[in-house]
Amino acid sequence: MAEIDCMEKTSLADAVRRLDQAVGQLETAVQRRMDADRSLNAMQDDLQRMGEDRSQLAASLDESQARASRLEEANRDVSRRLVSAMETIRSVLDAHGG
Repeated sequence: MAEIDCMEKTSLADAVRRLDQAVGQLETAVQRRMDADRSLNAMQDDLQRMGEDRSQLAASLDESQARASRLEEANRDVSRRLVSAMETIRSVLDAHGG
């Protein structure tokens, strides 16, 4: 009878040890999953921020290109006016013997 009690205690101790190991492995797996989820969420947040940054940069680029176009047009207008003014001055000088 004592031998059976000893075997039962050993079996129970083994079962508790295996259960403890299984719970430890489960806790480790859960922790890894939680870490992976946090990492995925962080990457999604980064991706969203990069998308917002890209949109802002695209808008800024559009504004800069529009401004550059306006400046080019103003430059052409000033250039035409200067040519016209120089032609007028030459014509006045030629007319007055200058």
